[in-house]
Amino acid sequence: MKINNFIYILLAAYLATFLRLFIDNNFFISIIGSFLVGFFINKGLSYSMEKVLFSGFCACFTSFSGFIYFLYKILNQGDWIKFIIFFNLIIIVNLFTMFVGFWISRKIT
Repeated sequence: MKINNFIYILLAAYLATFLRLFIDNNFFISIIGSFLVGFFINKGLSYSMEKVLFSGFCACFTSFSGFIYFLYKILNQGDWIKFIIFFNLIIIVNLFTMFVGFWISRKIT
């Protein structure tokens, strides 16, 4: 991989982190990120562009740690039922949103 690609990945990660500061809702951010991943999967992007979008932007924007922290706070309260419901709901909704992004991308092309 060329050094330019590393710079693009860093810039994409910076942009994603900057946007994340303005959206203070982990669930909404994960929905947007899932939609973008689904949308771009179908586009037949080059290897470099996939790394920039997926490893740079989407990975930093959605931040798995935000998801884990949200679940940790629920678990720390001792509410196991709420934890199980949110855990499954977040995964199902994100998978569905990714599929919708993929479907919309196919319809556009």
